[in-house]
Amino acid sequence: MKNELLWALMLLLNFLSIIFIYKKFGKVGLYSWIPISTILANIQVVILVNLFGLNATLGNILYAGGFLVTDILAENYGRKAAQKAVYLGFFSLIVTSAIMKVAVLFTPMEEGVLMFESVKSIFDFMPRLMVASLVAYLISQTHDIWAYEFWRKKYSETKHIWIRNNASTMISQLLDNLVFTFIAFYGVYSFDILKDIFISTYVLKFLVAISDTPFVYIANYLKKKDLIEEDM
Repeated sequence: MKNELLWALMLLLNFLSIIFIYKKFGKVGLYSWIPISTILANIQVVILVNLFGLNATLGNILYAGGFLVTDILAENYGRKAAQKAVYLGFFSLIVTSAIMKVAVLFTPMEEGVLMFESVKSIFDFMPRLMVASLVAYLISQTHDIWAYEFWRKKYSETKHIWIRNNASTMISQLLDNLVFTFIAFYGVYSFDILKDIFISTYVLKFLVAISDTPFVYIANYLKKKDLIEEDM
């Protein structure tokens, strides 16, 4: 149960952090969260753990949290604002991968070899993760933003946020998971592990998507009550 409790704690910490940074810094805060979640998710994804009896990679919460951010942006600021966040995520991941790829080419001091090799093992694998993330991110987030607008036209009232939030995110997460798992891990793990990763990752992302709905309502309430500090 330790892993499950830690997972629940990380889930809550992630969502509360998004609401906090939104309240304190407004739209800029949400934009700043995108690089944080994108970069950390791609570091955590190399960690394989057992959750709820399934083999799963970490990073699901942070990565899925990006959908919460774009849904808040789409709900409160419109489609263009949400799309800008996707572009920011692209840029941050490309730059991080490129800079760290150069960094691990340095020759470390003898005293720092162990730490250097630990960092190198992560970022040597990151270009493949970057490609997987970018392709999956482009497909899934583009669909999510389009679907959110589609469902908002059909269910435009505030009480229907849960419909447009979940209807857009569930399919987007499925697309994201399918593309990312295949590109990132095909040939790295056996088919059985790959299948477990795909199923468990989607189950966990599904749970994250359901759990983030109240926070879209909270963000919408804060915006309508003019409680967001938009000015820096």
